[in-house]
Amino acid sequence: MDSDDHEDDVYPPAEDTYLLLDAALAEARTEDLVLEIGSGRGILSVELAPKVRRLIATDINPHAIRATNARARAMACTIEFVRADLFRGISGSFDLVLFNPPYLPINPEERTGRWINYALDGGANGRETIERFLKDLKTHLRPDGRALLLISSQTGIKEVQETACALGLTTVVVASERCFFEQLYVLKITAPDSL
Repeated sequence: MDSDDHEDDVYPPAEDTYLLLDAALAEARTEDLVLEIGSGRGILSVELAPKVRRLIATDINPHAIRATNARARAMACTIEFVRADLFRGISGSFDLVLFNPPYLPINPEERTGRWINYALDGGANGRETIERFLKDLKTHLRPDGRALLLISSQTGIKEVQETACALGLTTVVVASERCFFEQLYVLKITAPDSL
C-alpha cells in the first residue's frame, strides 16, 4: 500500500476498479505491450503485469505512483512507472491501453485542491478528461490495438461514444454493472482505419 501519509489522496479500489480489472484480464494477451493510465493503487497493473509482455503504469498523482510501486514490489512484479498527465510525455504505441478516468461531474466549488481530485473530477459534464484521452488515443494504439475505458451512466455513455466516433474510433460495451446510483460500463475502443 501507500508508504507515506497520503493514502487518502489515492483513489481506493471500488466497483469500477474491479469491473475494469475483469475486462482487462479477459482482453489481455501475453504478447501485449500495455499502458495503464491512472494506475491509482496499482490493482490493475499488478494483476496484469505477469500476464503480458510489458506494462507501463502512469498517474498524474505522485502518491498514486508510489502506491502502485509499493504494491508491485510487494508482489514482485516488473512494472515501469511514469508520472504523466494522460499521454503527455508518453511516446510510442500500445497493444492495450487501460483507463479508469475521473468521470464524476464536479463543479468548481466542489474541488478541494487535493491530489484525490485528479481521480474524481471529470469537469462540469464528467467528460472533460475522457475527451482529452480520446483525442490522443488513436496515435498511441498499434494496429489491432485496443483500449478499455471505464465510464458511468452519470457521464453519458451516448455522448462518449459519439465523441469517439467523431474521432474515428469504434466503441463496444464489453462489461457493465449496476452500482448504487449509477450504471458502470467498460467500453472497448479500437481505431479500425489505423490498420
